[in-house]
Amino acid sequence: MSWKKVGKQLEQHIMTGISYMIPAVITGAVLMAISRIGASFYGITDIWDEKWANNANVFIQFLHTDDGWGSLALNLMFPIISAYIAYSIADKGGIVPGMVGGLLVSNMNAGFLGALASGLLAGYTVKLMVDKIHLPKAAESVLPVFIVPVFGTLITLLIIQYVIGTPFAAINTGLASWLKGLTGINKIMLAAIVGVMVGLDLGGPVNKAAVTTAMALLTSNVYDPNTAAQVAIIIPPLGLGLATVIQKRKFSPELNEAGSAALVMGLIGVSEGAVPFAVESPLKVVPANVIGSAVGSALAVGLGAVNRAPISGFYGWFAVEKWWFYILGIVVGTAIVTILTLLFRKEYIPEETEDSAAANDDEDQYFSEDEWEN
Repeated sequence: MSWKKVGKQLEQHIMTGISYMIPAVITGAVLMAISRIGASFYGITDIWDEKWANNANVFIQFLHTDDGWGSLALNLMFPIISAYIAYSIADKGGIVPGMVGGLLVSNMNAGFLGALASGLLAGYTVKLMVDKIHLPKAAESVLPVFIVPVFGTLITLLIIQYVIGTPFAAINTGLASWLKGLTGINKIMLAAIVGVMVGLDLGGPVNKAAVTTAMALLTSNVYDPNTAAQVAIIIPPLGLGLATVIQKRKFSPELNEAGSAALVMGLIGVSEGAVPFAVESPLKVVPANVIGSAVGSALAVGLGAVNRAPISGFYGWFAVEKWWFYILGIVVGTAIVTILTLLFRKEYIPEETEDSAAANDDEDQYFSEDEWEN
């Protein structure tokens, strides 16, 4: 098997995990948006704080509870991505080892990269067990219900706990410290760097490492990385979707269809809406995404916008401090992606199929085959 094929399979497994994780992230973000937008009407900016749990106002109590529900949904992010990466590799047998491994990674603060490693480890461990363990026919039922989940989980946890967990936790902590350190030096530079990371691979490891680290820094009252990340998340899909609206003729029918979906996904905060465009033409699309995300994030943060919630979708924009600058950053970044995309794309010309080519050859003949024979 070639390295290219191995890389393609790994990408497929990781994207499967991400696709299952996205609904949990959106659900958690929307629940938090409801609570924090609602709390803003009462002048409350820390609705998650325990002091609001027993407030005399029953609605404020509910908003506090709802914020906790959103946090629960977001906490499922690492177990879900780990479980479904393992599922992609080893089918149902990988789910339990992957999920428990993802929980351990979360508890060890090993971050998004640790969750990816957990899912891959659990999946290939289970796959190896299923391929190599052969039991008598009478005992075959023991393999999927006992041996695979129990020993697959045990092996996964042992390797995470004693081998890979600590290094990934150190990477995650180092990344968080680096971003936190940049905040004190130059917040515009910090925002641009986060924008570059988020726009680079559209929901891939670099993107998610930046986003989850920025979200983690919220607990330390460091808001600039999160503000930059949440702006950058939605710029590529909005920019590319808008490009298909402005000049449809520069895109294939498939990409025009993907453009409509990208607009919707951008508005709800899913950067993966831009993936079909990046796959089709990475050398043109990725630089545009990176520049647009960096400029948009830097502009929003530089002008003083502050997003205190892990929410990028439109439903959270008006809960942002100085939301007009936040939206301005999104608009400018989106415009840059759209303009650069249209500038460097040529008009789409459908590839001629063999059948149409044959038909054209027939039309070019002065006589039919029967007439030639006669």
